[in-house]
Amino acid sequence: MTDSQPPARAAVILAAGKGERMGSPIPKVLHRVAGRAMIDLAVDAAQVLGCAPILVVVGAHAPAVGAHVAARLGEAAVVIQDLPLGTGHAVLAAKPALQGFAGDVLVTYGDCPLVSAQAVRPLFDLRAKGAQLAVLGFEAADPGAYGRLVLGGEGVLLRIVEARDANAEDLAIRACSSGVLLAPAALLFELLARVRPNNAKSEYYLTDVVGLATEDACSVMAAFAVEDEVAGVNSQGELAAVEAAFQRRARAAHQAAGVSMTAPETVFLAWDTRLAPGVTVEPFVVFASGVSVEAGAVIRPFSHLEGARVGQGALIGPYARLRPGADIGEEAHIGNFVEVKKVQVGAGAKANHLAYLGDGSVGAGANIGAGTIFCNYDGFDKFETHVGEGAFIGSNSALVAPVSIGPGAYTGSGSVITRDVGPDALALGRGAQVEKTGWAAAFRARKLAAKAKA
Repeated sequence: MTDSQPPARAAVILAAGKGERMGSPIPKVLHRVAGRAMIDLAVDAAQVLGCAPILVVVGAHAPAVGAHVAARLGEAAVVIQDLPLGTGHAVLAAKPALQGFAGDVLVTYGDCPLVSAQAVRPLFDLRAKGAQLAVLGFEAADPGAYGRLVLGGEGVLLRIVEARDANAEDLAIRACSSGVLLAPAALLFELLARVRPNNAKSEYYLTDVVGLATEDACSVMAAFAVEDEVAGVNSQGELAAVEAAFQRRARAAHQAAGVSMTAPETVFLAWDTRLAPGVTVEPFVVFASGVSVEAGAVIRPFSHLEGARVGQGALIGPYARLRPGADIGEEAHIGNFVEVKKVQVGAGAKANHLAYLGDGSVGAGANIGAGTIFCNYDGFDKFETHVGEGAFIGSNSALVAPVSIGPGAYTGSGSVITRDVGPDALALGRGAQVEKTGWAAAFRARKLAAKAKA
């Protein structure tokens, strides 16, 4: 490695906490923020920062967390902390997996889902400027139980004092530790080997490495993030607060990029929602994961989108549901109480009300009448329905898959279509109408006489 090359980067993500305050059978770090497991958001940030390897320290009590991490990063990424002896002990558990690694180690947390790559980058900047240990702090509105940063001048960090072990002077400090830190692997593990559980919890605190580094005359510096960026989750209430913080930031970012939201506080976004400049989102819209919306599209109130693409100028809703695989073309209309699942809808096509379109395609310019159903499931298997360009599907049609409607074809209202329909044809699939003259009057008279007799 030359002087101009930055050191390699590894990440150790701590995720071994039991999360008992969550009150849930789901392991804490598998709870979701913006539709993504918290541990995955932590891994995302480490990957953006170029960390490799990424190790996740999990507890033996939560095999589901280990399985989740292994499915994404491989078995080698999972480190088991057998005994919960503190954050310092948890990082030490990762030492064997980093044998021979000579770069920097970033320590983050699986229950701090909003710690983004952008928030952490200043630590790497401090390392590049000569800091041997860099710590991410924040100014707390209510320092409470947070560890306090005891600072010298110009960002120099002298030590971290945990709230349980702090005196009155320390507790008055508003600069707090997020727990996120960066150090060369050799230095980090040498310091951790000297940490002792001489504290109120009888645990090995990761934060004690700061004081030890200061004693060794190492350069220790602090960078600061916004408080809600480093918020941890230990309860359902805190999970909701972190979700709210994500939503505020995501809405503001989309608006700054040119997305119109008439009531942004009612719009909910996923971690990967992509809205192009010029999109309009009306009130009470939910974007689950996997949605992209192109310029000029309008998403009207009370619509729910997941795993879907919406083309330029399309109109969705109100009260529409786009499920995974929905691909809505330019200027297409998906109206109120229309559900689309795994269907490609062509440019300018319309399904304006009360329809289910599942598995298949709708050609450009086609019109889907109210009450139309793609009958795609026979109780065992799914089949496809294909409606050609410019076709007109009459109201209350049931298209029994597999079936194709040719370009320009019509189906009569109320039809049950079970066979393919040719181009420009009219298909009728309903029983013949029979009229019995005077039947209704005779029926009423008969019923009234029976009632009077009774």
